[in-house]
Amino acid sequence: MSIPARNIGIPGVKPPTTTCNDPLCPYHGKLSVRGRIIEGTVVSSKMNKAVVVQRDYLYYVPKYKRYEKRRSKIHAYKPPCIEVKEGDLVKIAECRPISKTISFVVIEKMEGKKGG
Repeated sequence: MSIPARNIGIPGVKPPTTTCNDPLCPYHGKLSVRGRIIEGTVVSSKMNKAVVVQRDYLYYVPKYKRYEKRRSKIHAYKPPCIEVKEGDLVKIAECRPISKTISFVVIEKMEGKKGG
């Protein structure tokens, strides 16, 4: 008997097809998501149950009236039911602090890879 994935309250997000019994999984555990939802590319998956997601964005410099490229790295918890590797485009959502540096959780692996 498999546990059905619960609705996490974010429209347009497909739940994972596999199940897990992790209490920190937003679909099969008790972890609630709230706040920001960010898309980014996985740049490191060497940690146990965690990944590093890089987010590229444009920052406006008022003095020169131009935009500059910036990037930030965010550590996110990876539930066992979502399989991601380096180079994958993922969607992460804010949650309660899980550790000192992790306050986001991976909620979806998006189709395709991010172009450079």
